[in-house]
Amino acid sequence: MQLKDKKVMVYGAAKSGISAAGMLQKLGAYVILFDCNTNITKNNFKDKLDIDNRFLLVTGILQEELINTIDLLIISPGVALDHPDILKIKEKNIPIWGEIELAYRYTKGKIIGITGTNGKTTTTTLVGEIMKAYFNEVNVVGNIGNSYSDHALNTSEDAVTVIELSSFQLETIYEFKPDISTILNITPDHLNRHYTMDNYIAMKEKIAMNQTSSELCILNYEDEILRAMADRLKTKVLFFSSARKLAEGLYLEGDNIVYSNKLKKQIICNVNELQILGNHNYENVMDAVGIAIAIGIPLEIITKAVLSFQGVEHRIEYVEKIGGVTYYNDSKGTNPDASIRAIQAMRCPTILIGGGYDKKIPFDDLIEAFNDKVKCLVLLGQTREQFAETAKRHGFTDIVMVEDLKEAVKVSTEKAVSGDAVLLSPACASWGMFENYEQRGRLFKEYVREML
Repeated sequence: MQLKDKKVMVYGAAKSGISAAGMLQKLGAYVILFDCNTNITKNNFKDKLDIDNRFLLVTGILQEELINTIDLLIISPGVALDHPDILKIKEKNIPIWGEIELAYRYTKGKIIGITGTNGKTTTTTLVGEIMKAYFNEVNVVGNIGNSYSDHALNTSEDAVTVIELSSFQLETIYEFKPDISTILNITPDHLNRHYTMDNYIAMKEKIAMNQTSSELCILNYEDEILRAMADRLKTKVLFFSSARKLAEGLYLEGDNIVYSNKLKKQIICNVNELQILGNHNYENVMDAVGIAIAIGIPLEIITKAVLSFQGVEHRIEYVEKIGGVTYYNDSKGTNPDASIRAIQAMRCPTILIGGGYDKKIPFDDLIEAFNDKVKCLVLLGQTREQFAETAKRHGFTDIVMVEDLKEAVKVSTEKAVSGDAVLLSPACASWGMFENYEQRGRLFKEYVREML
């Protein structure tokens, strides 16, 4: 679709919506920015958008008369496709794209798409670091917090764009096609939005829907859902495994990460040399290495980048050691499976801070994963009662309820003794108590460091 002089509505004035609006202005479209928040004014965007030309801000209630004037809707990922406004727009056969689709249609160069329930941000960041060690023009964008549409128009044929993709973003892709895609894992998440696991799996699978036999999708062999999915894909498939040797792919052999193809096998690194903890991170590394090999980066450059990688903020992030107690920030643990992985990475008795926004995911598997490693559970937020009831049902009773994160840090410190760890890994989203998981994690670090 040629967007010059088209009337395009951007639904949602958060970060990706503002970036999409800016890109549309550069393409010569007439932009209508809509948001339900009536406190927003044009002045909120004066430093980011041309608010005086071919721009209209609409807040509050979306009128049907306005819908009738638009040629295209760009929807923010936080807005569900079954929202009443969106259903009205669908009825009128107006195309609905996400910001990812918009940016993709104007991107040049190679594209790497990364999704999965857990590990996306770590893997995307690591892939970005490896790419930067070899290519001159690299963009790391998407769900990682860097809007794709801020970069798309500036890409050249030599560019490599690494995109972290959430299920929300994948809902609204149509032509999007990465050169290399990967799905790290699939476990229950966002069922308040997608309703069923089948729907959620289908959203993740969309990352490869336009790829052909000349392109590659990298999958986790130890994920039964992904192993079954491989047979449905039109792409070439490369597997990685943390539990068995593969004739072709990446796997753990003892403490070594190994790459094997039909010609030979090569050791990439020893996991004890890595600066990130846990079996799940070894999987992230294998996935990233597979992507780098597929795009043609020499192994010595890959290994050097992997060994220097220090992880990402809010993902089992070391904070401080105070009085013999080590504090870790895993605020990005926004579902039970992510928190299971964080607990498994702990090497000492652990006080776990959990609870938050209810995404309609049970906590049974998380409690079962405690395995005598978690000595106390400190709970806050909307899910704390459900979390506690599940723990008690599984025989875990050392539970403390708190009102806020500051109290959670205080109580956890009181419960901990030298040699213990305090782990913030909520297994829930941050919404309702915090702006996002980043704010939650940064406040946790702030409260911990107040004790120094």
